[in-house]
Amino acid sequence: MKFEEQESIEDSQSEEIIEPEIKETGESEENQPMLDYDNIKSSQDIEVPPLLIDQVIGHEESIETIKKAAKQRRNVLLIGDPGVGKSMLAKGMAQILPHESLQDVLVYPNMEDNNHPLIRSVPSGEGKKIVKATKGSAKGHEERKTIITMFVIGGILVIGFMYGRLLESIIAAALILLISIQIKPKNTSMAPKLLVNNEESRFAPFMDATGAHAGALLGDVRHDPYQSGGLGTPAHERVEAGMIHKANKGVLYIDEIGTMSMKTQQELLSAMQEKQYSITGQSENSSGAMVRSQAAPCDFVLVASGNLQVLEGMHIAMRSRIRGYGYEVFMKDYMEDTTENREKLVQFVAQEVKNDGRIPHFAIDALDEIIMEAKRRSGKQNALTLRLRDLGGLVRSAGDVAIEKGESIVTAEHVVEAKKYARTLEQQIADRSIVQRKDYSMVSAEGGRVGLINGLAVIGDRSGIVSPIAAEAAPTQSKNGGQIIATGKLGEIAQESVQNVSALIKKYTNKDISQYDIHIQFIQTYDGVEGDSASVSIATAVISAIEEIPIDQTVALTGSLNVRGDVMPIGGATAKIEAAAEAGMKKVLIPKSNLKDVMIEKKYEDMIEIIPTETLSDVLENILISGSSKDKLIEKMKNIGSKVVKKVPQTNLNNPTTH
Repeated sequence: MKFEEQESIEDSQSEEIIEPEIKETGESEENQPMLDYDNIKSSQDIEVPPLLIDQVIGHEESIETIKKAAKQRRNVLLIGDPGVGKSMLAKGMAQILPHESLQDVLVYPNMEDNNHPLIRSVPSGEGKKIVKATKGSAKGHEERKTIITMFVIGGILVIGFMYGRLLESIIAAALILLISIQIKPKNTSMAPKLLVNNEESRFAPFMDATGAHAGALLGDVRHDPYQSGGLGTPAHERVEAGMIHKANKGVLYIDEIGTMSMKTQQELLSAMQEKQYSITGQSENSSGAMVRSQAAPCDFVLVASGNLQVLEGMHIAMRSRIRGYGYEVFMKDYMEDTTENREKLVQFVAQEVKNDGRIPHFAIDALDEIIMEAKRRSGKQNALTLRLRDLGGLVRSAGDVAIEKGESIVTAEHVVEAKKYARTLEQQIADRSIVQRKDYSMVSAEGGRVGLINGLAVIGDRSGIVSPIAAEAAPTQSKNGGQIIATGKLGEIAQESVQNVSALIKKYTNKDISQYDIHIQFIQTYDGVEGDSASVSIATAVISAIEEIPIDQTVALTGSLNVRGDVMPIGGATAKIEAAAEAGMKKVLIPKSNLKDVMIEKKYEDMIEIIPTETLSDVLENILISGSSKDKLIEKMKNIGSKVVKKVPQTNLNNPTTH
């Protein structure tokens, strides 16, 4: 892999700074292990912390906030991308909440008002004893009633047989049996129901209420169709606790809270404020709607989470309460690539193996491969991804590959092979789309073409593709000349980047573009184009079309341009470079600021030459085919760049009246 710099004093100085760093990193990754593993032979030798809060990787600031919130029982709002550890932090918080006496909650019948059951809280473990004692007493009464009933029925049948009135005695026995069934001992109807049982809880309760409907979250009263004739179930027996009640003295976790209805959020807010909430039927058409219990305790800590978009659907008062009586935490999606963080990543692998329980441990070379993949997925050379749920999928997939091959330990080869199985659904669709596009591709990796350039794009999460762009400058045929017409299902940002290119075209060609209608076509962009990473490709293609200078088709490029002609950084640099290599390109131009993000696989290193660029002039010099027209254009650009703006006279501080 070769990095080439522009021939200037400034670039040569940059080369002295950048090139040794890249070389050193390459040697570190290829020839040396990622870590000094010392006496560790596999992930089996790595100790896994017992508490979940200590198993969270890379979120030191967030962990400190969670610990503060747990100590003072504060509500927390966690905002971040999926898979960065929000739910794990919430579970960990439940384990470190201050020790408080957990409670059992009982519901009793109300003899004065059957539709208003009574609530009683008792220390944990006592609720089950009370219910057992009450039902035991009722069971004794039931047994005595049964014995008496059977004795009476037996006597009636014997008397009927003796007097020859057997049919009448059978009817009488049946009536007595029916009456006996209908008569319930007072102890049975008075027996309480155990709503919340914390008898065996070691830690504060943790309830995941993500996606729960109103009845499951707030509690409900079951419908009973047999409400007449004394056949119905007592009201208190039909009361069901909600997750807010089961989370009493613990943590209630709700992910994507903004998707919850405003009415439910309002009820949840009331429960947070009052720390108690009455249970009633959630269906207006149900007989349970007539029942409303006394307020049951629900003194929980709310941990809500989601991405930034979820805030739009969040109740204003709900967020205000969290912000005023708790913490808002924004969680990172990457951490710095340091020795300490690499050790944490290795610990993560050991945790995943232990939690899964069905895959073998990872050898040293497999751990190195996981660290390297974490670097690649971060998109930055000096960073490690914190989207550990996805990375955990790769760990389990590699373990499955090892088991399939009958191996007792996972090696680097298993991890590499597992990458194709651990792709997301979107990634698989994107890769299949790329293969189909290659069969009918308009990409040419040889010769030179005027106005046709090989741009680069990313589909899905990490799949690069060569996306050709064609430009044509046609003489205007109307008074409204100078239009820039772009096709290819462009998004809003992409359309704006096309308009910004016009200023650069005027600057570098020094031509009146009002004499041209400039047509720009994004070829084979069936899924549309969004973002401004193609702006350098657009500008180059248009300048080539106006100046009629051919573009080298063995070169691909990517980069964003500002209105001054500076090449700005873009995302997905690694995937784009690998796509260019796959397409047979010999060189690829990328923004100089993206050099630190390049982490292409070894098989591509000798396939393509990477050239960093800082300005549009650098791009044109490296991609246009040499000739007299190119030389004139480059000379004109240098003259434009060498112009010095006339300085404004400085104000004479000794004479304030001088301007």
